[in-house]
Amino acid sequence: MIKRLALPFALSLLMLARPAAAQEPVIAAASDLQFALEDVAEAFAKETGEKVRVSYGSSGNFTRQIQQGAPFQMFLSADEDYIFELAKAGHTRDRGELYAIGRVVIIVPHNSPLKADGTLADLKAALADGRVQKFAIANPDHAPYGKRAEEALRHQGLWDQVKDKLVLGENVSQAAQFATSGSTQGGVIAYSLALSPKVSKLGTFALIPAEWHEPLRQRMVLTSKAGPVAERFYAFMQSPPARKIMVKYGFVLPGE
Repeated sequence: MIKRLALPFALSLLMLARPAAAQEPVIAAASDLQFALEDVAEAFAKETGEKVRVSYGSSGNFTRQIQQGAPFQMFLSADEDYIFELAKAGHTRDRGELYAIGRVVIIVPHNSPLKADGTLADLKAALADGRVQKFAIANPDHAPYGKRAEEALRHQGLWDQVKDKLVLGENVSQAAQFATSGSTQGGVIAYSLALSPKVSKLGTFALIPAEWHEPLRQRMVLTSKAGPVAERFYAFMQSPPARKIMVKYGFVLPGE
């Protein structure tokens, strides 16, 4: 049986419940952006004097919340299909813009018996010899990075062996916590998270070939509730300073 660990939604709910200042729109962002977008928002504030508040979570959950009327003014999804779904239903201004292509890595905590091997050969051997008891990915049902992790594991013929050992994060950020905490032997998470100082110090990681899963085409869009500050942040995301930050966190950019 796949173990599903619930994530408290307190932080997200608090952000939605707080009265939003007109100059601080609330933005929904896929959790692989947790560190990259913090840097982008800081650069935006320095350049414009304006601030945004960001709520991080899984793209599938945010899509449902926006459909139900959540007051997000902008949505940065880890899978463009969610943007297209919202656009078709009339919740967005248009079909948005592609802002990045993501990558996945295998990451293992320090002292894990598992090696950070991008070919997943050691994971295969470890599943056979019993070195792996728990392995973390994001929930494939609503987290794009979890879905791509499943695709990569299936590509290598490992899904049937690993599925009963999976610990599922509500989103890829929580999967990264599980994968590096020492409570699992490792996991598959976003490259952007593995590159962050807070996560990289907790273990070692290796890129998984992009050809082993469908592309993580990450798209952003202004919702029908967007105001002027959200519009300016949307434009800033496409500016050279923001693009430079995204490259720093391992994203492949449109047109490059």
